[in-house]
Amino acid sequence: MLTVKRNIPNILKILLVIGFGYFFWLMFKITLEYIPLKTEVSFLMIKQTEVTDRPEYLWFFYTHVYTSIFVLLSGFLAILRKDFGLKNFHRNSGKVYIFLLLILSAPSGIYMGFFANGDVFSKISFVILGSLWWFTTFKAYQFARQKKFKQHKQWMWRSFALTLSAVTLRMWKVIIVYLFHPNPMDVYEIIAWMGWVPNILLIEYLITKKHI
Repeated sequence: MLTVKRNIPNILKILLVIGFGYFFWLMFKITLEYIPLKTEVSFLMIKQTEVTDRPEYLWFFYTHVYTSIFVLLSGFLAILRKDFGLKNFHRNSGKVYIFLLLILSAPSGIYMGFFANGDVFSKISFVILGSLWWFTTFKAYQFARQKKFKQHKQWMWRSFALTLSAVTLRMWKVIIVYLFHPNPMDVYEIIAWMGWVPNILLIEYLITKKHI
């Protein structure tokens, strides 16, 4: 019986890795759609106003898309840590995660938030998301520098919960469209908040209950 109990966490870890691998592959396929630099494909098809009127928008967009996939991967490798026998990945993966996110991914995401689809509430949501993404990562970096590793871990979990909004946003989109068939712009306004608010609330709950 004790052996079974010990095996359950290992099974959950394996399922977690498999689940992440699946969603990472889906995100990677989306990234590949923009290689080489294309302006009339996927998401950019509905952003032609920005593409035409704001030449800098494309550079922010490509910066965000091309770096965020590495942020997602390095963040996952960083949180695996010694529990998965990969503790040597933690420091180096964390450095990649923090550097890319603070310098490239989050600032470009904040800029794009000002031109998000939907009404002003969608724009507010994505700007808040990008700002919180940057802030939580910076706090994690600060605590790591101060060798306050408990606080560092908690802030990294907050940061990664927001990183996963790229995945959860798309999951909610599929669920909402399948169940309710709403207008496309209405969907966007809903998932703008659903993509990250439940994530951060869940992490705060786990931190409060000392599960993290």
